[in-house]
Amino acid sequence: MIATDIGKLIELARNRSTDGRSALVSAIGNLFEVSDRQFSDHELALMNDILKKLLQEVAKPIRIALAAKLAQAKSAPAEVIEILGNDDIEIAMPILIHSEFLTDRALIDIIRQRTKQHRLAVAMRRRLSSGVCDALVEMRERDVIQQLLKNHGAQISQATLAYLADQSAWVDEYQEPLLHRRDLGPELAKRMYAHVSAALRNYIVAHFQIDRAELDAKLAEATSQALERATEENHIDAAQALADKLAQRNELTYDLIVQTLRRGEVQLFEAMIAQMTGLSRELVARLLYEEEADGFVIVARVCGFDRSTFTTLFLLLQHAHPRDDADDPQQLRRGLELYDRLRPETARKVAARLSINPDFLRTLRHKSKPAT
Repeated sequence: MIATDIGKLIELARNRSTDGRSALVSAIGNLFEVSDRQFSDHELALMNDILKKLLQEVAKPIRIALAAKLAQAKSAPAEVIEILGNDDIEIAMPILIHSEFLTDRALIDIIRQRTKQHRLAVAMRRRLSSGVCDALVEMRERDVIQQLLKNHGAQISQATLAYLADQSAWVDEYQEPLLHRRDLGPELAKRMYAHVSAALRNYIVAHFQIDRAELDAKLAEATSQALERATEENHIDAAQALADKLAQRNELTYDLIVQTLRRGEVQLFEAMIAQMTGLSRELVARLLYEEEADGFVIVARVCGFDRSTFTTLFLLLQHAHPRDDADDPQQLRRGLELYDRLRPETARKVAARLSINPDFLRTLRHKSKPAT
């Protein structure tokens, strides 16, 4: 730093009054406003330490002014940026929208720990990685997701786009911003054709080079299948309604779940598990009955089943949905080993990712296989 600047900071630091502290913070903020100013690592560390110690001592208007200056700065102390990004929204907003010194880790922590207003601000950033986009979608806040979809600098993964395309069947606000995204491919546009308005169907035909006759044929087929499923799903809907009612009355106990499966009431059992985990019925069924034991282990850990309940349900499921290796005692041993290793908080994180990307578990398995 220029010698005169050092002298000014030292002079301000000697004034330990509230006004002196505020003046020191403002002076450091002013240094970062000079667009062509370059700071050494030592200088950044020094100002980082000073600001960290003083931020909580200065009034909110001073922090607001500092955040506005640092948000646009080409060089800034990273820890202070993170502190300001976690502050009240009127302080944090310019940092969350503009600062290039917030790491993905810091952004994801803010998304999970702060308010919806903080998440809306993050969704407005010029560039967003796929990991940050996934964290925003995991919060399941419609207005935040809508803002994210409108952000063409957001690198939303194809798996997350597919999830949101399916969600758009009953969340109309997702439809138009999804279809206007450059990274939405024709296959997902086809998937949306059956449930969007006539105007958006015309948009799909015009912008995705898809044959309208093909889409209209699929629309007619989907309508026919929906009518055929209506009768079949009455019983499923009744099972889910009963599971929801039991949960509302705090009667959805582990013993009742075991008794339900023991009686062979599989649809009600699945509905109970879906209610306890917050996962869809389709995903629950996939996790319960796939050949790998890890799906049911994740479900059990999210539900909070103890080891004894896990063992009982594991064996009952093998008989309710038998496989070639149903009588293999090693299956239970492997299941229990995984149950013992998997922490409940990890299982909940995996379940949250599965609700967005049902193939996430398959990806984890593939990564964990030893190279040949």
